[in-house]
Amino acid sequence: MSSVLQPATSGQDLQAPSTAGKYRPITSHLAITPPVSVVIPAMNEAENLPYVFKTLPDWIHEVVLVDGNSTDGTVEVARELWPGVKVVGQQGRGKGDALITGFEACSGDIIVMVDADGSADGNEIVSYVSALVSGADFAKGSRFANGGGTDDMTFVRRLGNRALCAVVNRKFGARYTDLCYGYNAFWRHCLDKIELDCTGFEVETLMNIRVVKAGLRVQEIPSHEYLRIHGVSNLRAVRDGLRVLRVILAERSNRRALRRRGHRSPMLDTVRGEAS
Repeated sequence: MSSVLQPATSGQDLQAPSTAGKYRPITSHLAITPPVSVVIPAMNEAENLPYVFKTLPDWIHEVVLVDGNSTDGTVEVARELWPGVKVVGQQGRGKGDALITGFEACSGDIIVMVDADGSADGNEIVSYVSALVSGADFAKGSRFANGGGTDDMTFVRRLGNRALCAVVNRKFGARYTDLCYGYNAFWRHCLDKIELDCTGFEVETLMNIRVVKAGLRVQEIPSHEYLRIHGVSNLRAVRDGLRVLRVILAERSNRRALRRRGHRSPMLDTVRGEAS
């Protein structure tokens, strides 16, 4: 894992020529060397992008916008807000397909997933990156960890998320507090170990299960989910809940097959994040 955690001493100039290009200043006490890519899947989110981009830190290496054939000027707005944005056209359909497309286009060592509806606060990215450079492989956002919260979850969705999370914890040996949340970050090398192959909203659950099966070190990051600012979500609680359940059952079946062949998956070492 190529990371450097560099504390800044009193009076140190992080922008000095000796460190420029080597360290990326994050806070007055932290600088890192790995470039950070932020992936934003979007379809007709032109009205929400100003809120999304406003909170993104200026120290990130690149923004990759995956456009799902938008017709409202999403791409034009993104380029105006972030002139260096890398726009990638989505050929398939679904959030999973969009994220996989975006991951392939990233050049950074660290990849952060952010929704385009304005529900995520880009200022939280520092917490995710800090967890990764401190030793985690996968920094998983949680609305239910100490310090997290949500303004955008109905009773039915909350109940379903809790039930599905309990199933994953029991069947795969995880200790998650949240399962179906799209604000996550990870080292690029994780993609080689989890091999994503789904197209819909169930992609987040698939990632969470496969990092367990791959034995990657996970740290939960308390995160607050805000209300979508404009437009209507494509998420459908019952339909997408069933897709998540099918993924869980399929991954459980695959795990049993591996055991029958004499292979065992390493257990997850999960450290829950605390609010700073």
